[in-house]
Amino acid sequence: MSFNTAFADQIRAHLHSVAALRQGALGSPAHAAAVHTVKRLQARRFRASYADLATDPRTQPAVRFFLEELYGEHDFSRRDEQFGRIAGALERLFPAAVAQLAVDLTEIHALTERLDDALAGHWLGQAEGTPSAERYTLAWRACGARGERERQLAVVQHMGQELQRLTRMRSLRLGLRMMRKPAEAAGLDALQHFLESGFDAFAALGDA
Repeated sequence: MSFNTAFADQIRAHLHSVAALRQGALGSPAHAAAVHTVKRLQARRFRASYADLATDPRTQPAVRFFLEELYGEHDFSRRDEQFGRIAGALERLFPAAVAQLAVDLTEIHALTERLDDALAGHWLGQAEGTPSAERYTLAWRACGARGERERQLAVVQHMGQELQRLTRMRSLRLGLRMMRKPAEAAGLDALQHFLESGFDAFAALGDA
C-alpha cells in the first residue's frame, strides 16, 4: 500500500486528538494527575503480567518496546511533533514499506491517550481512600469503551505482524539504519528511535 495524502491526514488527525487532550489537561491539575496515576498503574500491571517475558532475552526487547514506545508513562510530545511535521513527506524520508507503521502508531497513540483520559475521569469519580487496585477496577468497569479497546488490540496486533514481516527484509533494515544520520540531521531522531527499536525488538522475537 502506498503512502498518500489520506494517510498523512490520518496521522495529523490522530496527533491533533492527542494535543487536544494534553491542552485540556492543562486546565485541571487533578485530572492530569489522575491520568499519570492510571498510566503508572497500567505500566506496573504490564510489568507484572509479563514478568517472565521481560527476563527472556528473546522477548525482552519487545516488552521494553511496548512499555517505552507504546504503553508507558512517557511524554511522547517530541515524537508527535516530528510525526506531524513530516507526515506528508514520510514516504520520501523513510522506506515506503515503513509508512503504514506511522499511521498505526499515531492511531494507537490517540486511542491509548483517549482511553486513559476517560479512565482518569472515572478514577476521580471513585471515593478517595479506595485501595488503588479496587479503584482502578471500578473506574475500568465504569469506563467501558469495549469497541475502542478491541480496536486498540487490533491495531497493536497489526503493528506486531507488520514489524515481524518487515524485519525479514534485510535490505529494509539496512536502509533504516542508514537513515540514522540523515534523520538526526533533520530533527527526526525520536521517530528514528521508534522505528529502530521496533525493528530490533521484533527481529529478536521471532514468532510474534
